[in-house]
Amino acid sequence: MEYSNLLYEKDGGIGFVTLNRPKALNALNAALMKEISHLMDQIAADPTVQVVIITGSGEKSFVAGADITEMQPMSAVEGRNWGKFGQATFDKIEKLPQPVIAAVNGFALGGGCELAMACDIRIASEKAKFGQPEVSLGITPGFGGTQRLSRLVGKGRAKELLFTGDLIDAQEAYRIGLVNKVTAPEELLNAAKALAQKIMSRAPVAVQVCKAAVNEGLDVDLDSGVAYEAEVFGLCFATGDQKEGMAAFVEKRPAKFTGK
Repeated sequence: MEYSNLLYEKDGGIGFVTLNRPKALNALNAALMKEISHLMDQIAADPTVQVVIITGSGEKSFVAGADITEMQPMSAVEGRNWGKFGQATFDKIEKLPQPVIAAVNGFALGGGCELAMACDIRIASEKAKFGQPEVSLGITPGFGGTQRLSRLVGKGRAKELLFTGDLIDAQEAYRIGLVNKVTAPEELLNAAKALAQKIMSRAPVAVQVCKAAVNEGLDVDLDSGVAYEAEVFGLCFATGDQKEGMAAFVEKRPAKFTGK
């Protein structure tokens, strides 16, 4: 599939995804969402990609939201179907075996904030702005925002942001736990790459299993979560990376992981 609304390249184990509708502030229209969905399937099946970085083109916007001109004439049924498609697309991001880093370079509003929250880690430029302003349009977030926001920042803070539609800057997003780190604009991608490279220096299977265990545990009770953890912890001992990692520790040398 050829992509018209996003750019994708691989470099040294990192898959770089750039949402590329700069004239529309990278707003999420149906065409772009279909391309994201297709690309996530492609990345999931690509063992040469160890970490994914998602960012937006231009200096102003990560994703300014969903495309209002497309949504305005929707019926209730069409709106529900659009929401379900958006949720399924962002679920693909969250459930990728590889860790995903959002490099938020500007506005992350509505669907843009929801996309960032579907990623595992968020690094924000000092110029970034976050928010779920849907109530000012007469709708709710539809791509997972009511669920992921409360899980990241807590019920009370999430409700305040959802009920008011207020925007917050990068430092406030960091303070409440919505983002992991704030950088100068010119350092954003370097910071994302440095984090990706650090992750890639660890045992790939163990990293992917950690992601799966966290995601699984958030949706079940503690007993079920730790039971799942015990299973995947045990499975790690069937990998060559476990043998290499522990041997390297004992022998006081750097480990050479192969992802097997």
